[in-house]
Amino acid sequence: MATLINRGLSLLVATAYLVIALVFGGGLVAAKLAVVLLLPLACIWFPEALCNLTGLMRLQAFAESTLAFLVCAGGWLLLVGVPLMAYFIMKASEQT
Repeated sequence: MATLINRGLSLLVATAYLVIALVFGGGLVAAKLAVVLLLPLACIWFPEALCNLTGLMRLQAFAESTLAFLVCAGGWLLLVGVPLMAYFIMKASEQT
């Protein structure tokens, strides 16, 4: 049930982002945003598959799996948290 709620809400948020980008920025901006949204949506929709990835990062091997909950939470942070932080930073810079 939690998976369905996560998937539904993330799809709703991503669709809202895309509609807003299409209305205010045009098709090219919406297409670029759609590509950017793939990573957070993948983290939210498929955390079990992504938590078992192992390999190399900056010439350091990592073989430990991550909890699926943390992968999903990271996806939500990218999907909602980063845009909110960017919005507040822009608003704060406008006031100064």
